[in-house]
Amino acid sequence: MNKKITIAIDGFSSTGKSTLAKQLAKHLGYIYVDTGAMYRAVTFYAMQNQLISAASFDKQKLIQDLPNIKLHFVFNPTLGFAEMYLNDVNVEKEIRTIEVSSFVSKVAEVSEVRSKLVEQQQEMGQNKGIVMDGRDIGTVVFPDAELKIFMTASAQTRAQRRYDELLEKGDNVSFEEVLKNVEERDYIDTHRDDSPLVMADDAIEIDNSYLSREEQFQAVLDLVATI
Repeated sequence: MNKKITIAIDGFSSTGKSTLAKQLAKHLGYIYVDTGAMYRAVTFYAMQNQLISAASFDKQKLIQDLPNIKLHFVFNPTLGFAEMYLNDVNVEKEIRTIEVSSFVSKVAEVSEVRSKLVEQQQEMGQNKGIVMDGRDIGTVVFPDAELKIFMTASAQTRAQRRYDELLEKGDNVSFEEVLKNVEERDYIDTHRDDSPLVMADDAIEIDNSYLSREEQFQAVLDLVATI
């Protein structure tokens, strides 16, 4: 394929959006942007500065602090993907915890946070040749993307994947805790006022409950080839 396109991958949490996006970007020689990492980094900043907890969320202070939150990706050749940096500190590991997962949807609800990050994301994709995954890529960030994928799977399936992933990293969590987090994030993501998670009219839905990573990858590659 000679012409470069924009590939937008949206969907529910723990559907493997990032895994698929990384595979596609590597295969096509495209830039990969993990927008979820950007929202996680802002959430981690809020946690570090005691702006959010189970009991409270100081949205106004977070909004005031947005000019002080600098985000960028740095490619790690050893890992084969770009890692998230928050104010010049690598936070890739810290932003993947269940604690950050429990707050990220609340932070992503804040319109000012979304506005700041969407603007950065659109700048990253100006020259096409990009694969970006998130919740509103095909509907808000790149509504004119040539290929839009919407990924879904049952909550139980997604929770099991996330649970296995966290255990592999050495995190001490229960399956019930992970399932509750997945279900809570689903509700917040689909019910927020600003850019809720919805499938774009021209997106192609992929339910990967029973697909292997390779089957899913090949299915999307076949779609790319038709463009």
